[in-house]
Amino acid sequence: MPLYSEAGLPASYVALPFAEWQQRPEWPAVSLANTVPVEDLAPHVARLRLIVLHFPKFSDGRAYSQARLLRERFGYRGELRATGGVLQDHVAFMLRCCFDSFESEQAGFGEALARARTLFSVVYQPAEDGRAPASRLRLDHTAAALR
Repeated sequence: MPLYSEAGLPASYVALPFAEWQQRPEWPAVSLANTVPVEDLAPHVARLRLIVLHFPKFSDGRAYSQARLLRERFGYRGELRATGGVLQDHVAFMLRCCFDSFESEQAGFGEALARARTLFSVVYQPAEDGRAPASRLRLDHTAAALR
């Protein structure tokens, strides 16, 4: 399956399925099904270099929650890869949840990835990408006008 990376990351690690990785937790890359609690990785995130999160179908968004928990709560800073039902229509949202790389067989995915950061000029929900949501922008604008 083709690998796409916004940051040009090389495909340098082979991710072990979670059950195998538990037998070799020193291995720097793991692949999680979206049914595995990410809390199981919490003590290991500082030394992991790649975590692959699986979207079994495009309408199953549990891997988004896993990604946010890994980045926000557990401080994971390594590569976060989306695999499975990864569609170009979702890439902007996956980037907002701090996915770094993507496996997708969909035609045009690379072009969609190149456009994804500029697809929306305003966002509505806070996420891991640090962009201020519309509500925060509105409050800041109102506060500035009152000064």
